[in-house]
Amino acid sequence: MDRILVVDDDVLILAALSRILQTEGYEVVTHSDPALAARETGFHVVLTDFMMPYLNGIELLGALRERNPKAVRLMLTAAADFRTASEAVNRGEVFRLLGKPWALSDLVSSVRQAFEHYRLVEANERLSREVAEKNAELVAINRDLERRVVERTAGLLDGLISALDYRDTETQWHSRRVSLYSRRLAQEVGMAGAALDVVEQGALLHDIGKIGVRDSILLKPGPLTPDEWVEMRKHPEFGYRMLSKMPYLHEAALIVLQHQERWDGKGYPQNLAGEDIVLGARIFCIADTVDAITSDRPYRKGRPMSVARDEIRRCSGTQFDPALAEAFLRIPETEWQRIRHEVEGMEQEELKRWHAHPMGPPSLARASGA
Repeated sequence: MDRILVVDDDVLILAALSRILQTEGYEVVTHSDPALAARETGFHVVLTDFMMPYLNGIELLGALRERNPKAVRLMLTAAADFRTASEAVNRGEVFRLLGKPWALSDLVSSVRQAFEHYRLVEANERLSREVAEKNAELVAINRDLERRVVERTAGLLDGLISALDYRDTETQWHSRRVSLYSRRLAQEVGMAGAALDVVEQGALLHDIGKIGVRDSILLKPGPLTPDEWVEMRKHPEFGYRMLSKMPYLHEAALIVLQHQERWDGKGYPQNLAGEDIVLGARIFCIADTVDAITSDRPYRKGRPMSVARDEIRRCSGTQFDPALAEAFLRIPETEWQRIRHEVEGMEQEELKRWHAHPMGPPSLARASGA
């Protein structure tokens, strides 16, 4: 039930106000002593006289506000004093001022509006709490969805790389190394957050288009003919078409499409030059060269990082973005060694799992005709 506290040192006025408000259906608590009224709690609206002994109306409302902060405040005053009204309103304690003597319609209307205001504030606070709770639930749901997308994306990328590895055993660990090399170089030039993930994904998947290249070309032990090179050079476009249909891999797909472009415009498939090449592809170009030089090949052993650094320096401004080449040269060799060791550890763990598998490692499965 709507509960109102009424305070006036004139007991006749107090009784009159009480009868009027009870007739309107309110539960009325009355006090002629403002000091006692100041101890009240549990009401929704307070109606008080201004001129009273011991505590005036503004002082009483201030005391009540400490224990009843949500109660709506009305004040009666016989003094047509603007300063009094202004002080009461400006201190934020009075919802409405009523004059003495009051008009019955104004009094009833003001009290009704005060209770409506109280209910609106209550409803607003309740809805705000509910919205906050729903927002918290939504944040938790979105966080869970993001986690699942990350997990599924990682699983998809692993699956794609593994599928290519069944055709070309050198691809997987080369791709792992260049993806982490690319991420480290991207960090060096100030990239962060999701942008780093895009660079890593694009580098990891750069050769995925080779799935569309015929085995007779992809696995050919000797040099390729000019016609065979034409088909091999289509793998960036094959890879782009595979990935660009997946919205969360669209940016990574651009790196796949442009990973064979050169700063001087002499790359393929689009002969892009300079900053027309996406940053991730320019970063990859350096990471790929570093891995190619420092990794073992069937026809030669891997060479020291110093050789790779000299090559990056020599080709800065032609094959490589000069700003990225400079950033690469700032990074200590120990960083690249750490990444290589990290991937070697991943490779060893993978081999252990495969050796425990009935079919054995992928290369052995292929050799057995599986």
